[in-house]
Amino acid sequence: MGRGKIPIERIDNRTNRQVTFSKRRSGLMKKARELAILCDADVGLMVFSCTGRLYEFASTSSMKPIIERYQEAREESNCQLLNPVSEAKFWQREVTTLRQQVQNLQHNNRQLLGEELSGLTVRDLQFFQSQVEMSLQSVRKKKEQLLAEEIMQLNQKGLVLQKDNIELKKEVRIVNQHNIELQKKLSGESTSADREQASGSCNKAPGESTTHNTSEHISLALSLEGHADE
Repeated sequence: MGRGKIPIERIDNRTNRQVTFSKRRSGLMKKARELAILCDADVGLMVFSCTGRLYEFASTSSMKPIIERYQEAREESNCQLLNPVSEAKFWQREVTTLRQQVQNLQHNNRQLLGEELSGLTVRDLQFFQSQVEMSLQSVRKKKEQLLAEEIMQLNQKGLVLQKDNIELKKEVRIVNQHNIELQKKLSGESTSADREQASGSCNKAPGESTTHNTSEHISLALSLEGHADE
């Protein structure tokens, strides 16, 4: 069974009232802190207990600049710009407010860097610690995302290079096969040429021997005819 709904009315029991105040106050402070961090808002929260004790939270270094800004915003909403003098005063206040905001931001940045921490309470230090931890978490998440994207791109490039390497190997294999076939053709033509040259020389030798024998017979016949005439 779920918890029953608590009626919104004054709690008569003092102990229960104090316990409820402590729990609700902590939750309210937590929500104010989260609102300031998540939405980059200037938040000021003041709570007075029934005993008159003050509990406050300020997203800036102190509550004073938030109260001043609140007072200026109230004055701005309650009065209209009727003449150039009041308009000039309004813009002067705006410039002063912006300068104060810039100074506060610079001061907060220095505190986030670990500087100018003197005078801060434990609660202030815990607040800065939570801000730093959230910032580090965001930075780590972004870094991991970028690393994952770079790894994916490198894997894709590796696959492309692997495919190119396979294609190059195929082309080299084809070129080698063509070279082997060309060498075989060249060696076959050289062998046939050598055979033709050898067969030609063999056919020419018997002809020369026949001519030599014929000339010898003619010389012998002429010498015999010469002796017969004598």
